[in-house]
Amino acid sequence: MAHALATTDEKTSLMYAGETPWHGLGTKLDGPATSREAITAAGLDYNVDLKPIHTSDGTLVPQRKAVVRDDSREVLGVVGNSYQPVQNYQSFGFLDSIVADGQLLYHTAGALGKGEKIWMLAKLPGEIRIKDSEDVTDKFLLLSNSHDGSSALRVFFTPIRVVCANTLRLAERRGRGQGVSVIHKGDLAAKVGEAQKILGLAAKFYDSVEDRINHLANHYPSREQLASYFERLYPDTPDSKNKRAENVRSELFRLFEEGRGHDIPETKLTTWAAFNAVTEFVDHHRTTRGKTDQERASSRLESAWFGSGASLKARAWDEALDLAV
Repeated sequence: MAHALATTDEKTSLMYAGETPWHGLGTKLDGPATSREAITAAGLDYNVDLKPIHTSDGTLVPQRKAVVRDDSREVLGVVGNSYQPVQNYQSFGFLDSIVADGQLLYHTAGALGKGEKIWMLAKLPGEIRIKDSEDVTDKFLLLSNSHDGSSALRVFFTPIRVVCANTLRLAERRGRGQGVSVIHKGDLAAKVGEAQKILGLAAKFYDSVEDRINHLANHYPSREQLASYFERLYPDTPDSKNKRAENVRSELFRLFEEGRGHDIPETKLTTWAAFNAVTEFVDHHRTTRGKTDQERASSRLESAWFGSGASLKARAWDEALDLAV
């Protein structure tokens, strides 16, 4: 289930530096953020504590502890005794150490729910320029962490296509995933150190991604191939046509031809454009729940980065690579 963005002092717990992000939420910082500025602006300047759990009659619940936010006293989750919390400032320190000489730029940070899930988006140096055209993709790291035991501290390689601000979830082939996980157990400091070494592969990852994107941008699918591609992502039911799936596939065809950035001659009508029709649909057009525009934007962000939208993008990338063979 999607979680709304957390609020701190009635403000959305999200900051951004630079241009207003596609979801239109958060507190703007005028210049590149330091880790401390990002934490404060995003409302992430809190710690979490582990507290014993008792039943209503005072009986201690063994082997379990509550994760409690120290400022609001909200219970964020229930975890086992071996769980070790990673504080928000530690998560930022994890990113601080990835790129030497201050080359890492904090772009977005925020929290979901009551603050049980936090993330930081950071920009790496360099860019991917497709077929030497105006189609540029920037290189980002997306770090997420939970305070409720639902996930590890995790860092993903997350490119963002500049012309349309689409976030691209590019998994390794067939579900191998990508990025680094740090489990909340054992010698956390050693695990973070090992993760930093693994993240040194980011440059190699992005070199590989650039080759594959250019491959997609040199492939021009037929109408039949496109129909099959979109149908694999939004299939009909086994026994009948699915009206909703038909409507989504029709919208994907429209975005393939008319979507943001799809007028660039070098990449127009390519399999790269087909993939970006899917990412644009997820980030900007997909129906989400919520009573207000802010709630719907919040749900769309959560889905696009961490939920079903992120999974759909990863599958669309995999299918696009198969299509372009």
